[in-house]
Amino acid sequence: MGKERLQRYILDGPEGDRAVAAGLADGDWFRSDVPRARLKELMRRSDYPAIRDTAVWLGALVVSGLLGSALWGGWLAVPFFLVYGVLYGSASDARWHECGHGTAFRTRWMDDTVYRLASFMCMKDPTIWRWSHTRHHTDTLVVGRDPEIVAMRPARLARILANLFGLVDVPLAFRDMALHACGRLTAQEKTFVPSDEQAKVFHTARLSLVLYTATVVMCFATGSLLPVMLIGGPRLYGACMLYVYSLTQHAGLGENVLDHRLNTRTVRMNRINRFLYWNMNYHVEHHMFPMIPYHRLPELHEEIKHDLAAPYPSIWAAYKEIVPAILRQLKDQTYYVRRELPAGAAPFPAQDDGRALPLPMRGTA
Repeated sequence: MGKERLQRYILDGPEGDRAVAAGLADGDWFRSDVPRARLKELMRRSDYPAIRDTAVWLGALVVSGLLGSALWGGWLAVPFFLVYGVLYGSASDARWHECGHGTAFRTRWMDDTVYRLASFMCMKDPTIWRWSHTRHHTDTLVVGRDPEIVAMRPARLARILANLFGLVDVPLAFRDMALHACGRLTAQEKTFVPSDEQAKVFHTARLSLVLYTATVVMCFATGSLLPVMLIGGPRLYGACMLYVYSLTQHAGLGENVLDHRLNTRTVRMNRINRFLYWNMNYHVEHHMFPMIPYHRLPELHEEIKHDLAAPYPSIWAAYKEIVPAILRQLKDQTYYVRRELPAGAAPFPAQDDGRALPLPMRGTA
């Protein structure tokens, strides 16, 4: 039964067609009312915050990498590589994400440069993931349409735990690189990547494989694992925070409901986590208004908080809800966490209340 349930999430199956027929695909999402002048002000882009934060990020990467390399072979190198790993394997995901929206910087080439660098560090193809993430925002947690649902019903617990160290996603990334380098896409990728964009995917995959091959050759040439500790390896040993953050976004919440207040979380985090995550802890706000830069999201929260369920006070508080919800969904796939909106909040549209669309009978479309 679990395998049958998970099959509902594939993008080239019947569930996507059913979502289209139900009006959930490319649906009319709820958005809080923000005065037009204030919204335009919040959407205004600036290079300075992103240049400052990117300089700190890259500077910390260089310093921790150099110190770890200088101390390589001894235990003193460990804390520096832990810092380097998180900055490379986890913080890069937030940079990929925000620059993919084109909102981090005002200057386009700066966005594109950081986006491509961070995509390489995350082992994500920049073309595929730009289109994948566009679909994620268009059809957030719409079953059969959203390619980025991490905690399905039932959740693949072994996969989630293994991916704290990239043990599933990294091998799959290399599998996909090899496929793309041969000039092919997966069936699901073809559902959202336009045909005129596919050549970019093939070119990037070939270049990435050359770079990773050169890294491995350097390891053999030097008789040391240091090159892979600096390039590629951090996607394994530094990926833990990527998944700690990402599971707070949607896990255990409603599916097939066109209101981000019901399928997305905002979680309060400390300054270090907000820096690593680039304010994506304001995730309801980001989904509701994805063109507002990350550094203005706290201001947006203040504008619309009267419409939102209370933010979770910490990562720990979010996981005290997420873990029991995921475990309960192993046995009851209709269960989800119902977010309670405050008194006076704008009502959400009349639609499915957060449960997945009913499953077809076995053998039927």
